[in-house]
This record gives sequence, structure tokens and C-alpha cells, in this order.
Amino acid sequence: MDSKYIEQLLERYWKCETSLDEEARLRTYFTEEAVPEHLLRYKDLFVYQQLLQDAHLDDDFDARVLAEVEVPVVKARRMTLVSRFMPLFKAAAVVAVVLSLGNVMQHSFFTGMEEVAAADTIGKQISAPSVALSGDNATVTHEKQRIDSLQRADKVEMKE
Repeated sequence: MDSKYIEQLLERYWKCETSLDEEARLRTYFTEEAVPEHLLRYKDLFVYQQLLQDAHLDDDFDARVLAEVEVPVVKARRMTLVSRFMPLFKAAAVVAVVLSLGNVMQHSFFTGMEEVAAADTIGKQISAPSVALSGDNATVTHEKQRIDSLQRADKVEMKE
């Protein structure tokens, strides 16, 4: 075969425009001994492809592969209702502990102060000055509590 024709086939081969017959011609050309020196770099590719086409799997290939693969061992456990809900029980316990600690900390901060009770300010909006309201009598109006707190604030300022 002419080397110009082979070069044209190679050009078409790299553009994926060759037919199967033309690719077979290229393989047979590069398996011959007399390949021009400027085309020797392509010889290994076509020889390798020919070797791969000749290689086949043995008849006992499937048996050897299956012998190498281990059979998975399934360990089944019975799950009771309690074991299924255990993560929820743990989450509820964590929430209970956090809320209890918050409640204990709140009471421990305000035990030393006699004037301020945390229960007095819950649910009430205090608009001005930021002095805690206190009062044991439930009939005391909001206005009266505000006036009392302002008077206490004035007394504290006078003492200082």
C-alpha cells in the first residue's frame, strides 16, 4: 500500500470518518514489518488494538470471579417498639434537662433580690424606665406601678 494512502486513512481515522473495512486495512498495514519511519509512532496503537481483539475470556472466568466474591452475611435483629423510639426518648430527655437547667438558673439569679421577682414582669410590657415592677397586691393598677417605679428610681438617684 502506498504511504500517502495510509496517511489519508490516518487523517480520516482521527476524524472518526473511516469505515470498519478501512480500519482493518490500517491494522493489517501496521502489523507488517515494513512500516515507514515517519509512521512508526502509530504502529504500537494498531498492534495493541489487534492484541486486544485476540484476547478473550476463558470458559471458567465466571466461576473464578464468583469464587472470589464473598457471600454477604445478613445479620437480622428484632427491633422492639422501645428500641425504635429510643432516639426520640433521648431527644425528649435532652430538652427536659435544658429546660430544667434554665428554670433553675433563672430562680438562682433572682433569689438574693427581695424587690425584684421574675414572675411580676412576665407578660407585662414595660415602656419606661427599665426598673423591674414589683407588687404583691393584684388590685394595683398598671399606672400605680409605673408611678411607684419612677419614685423608686428618683430615690436611688438622690442617694447617689
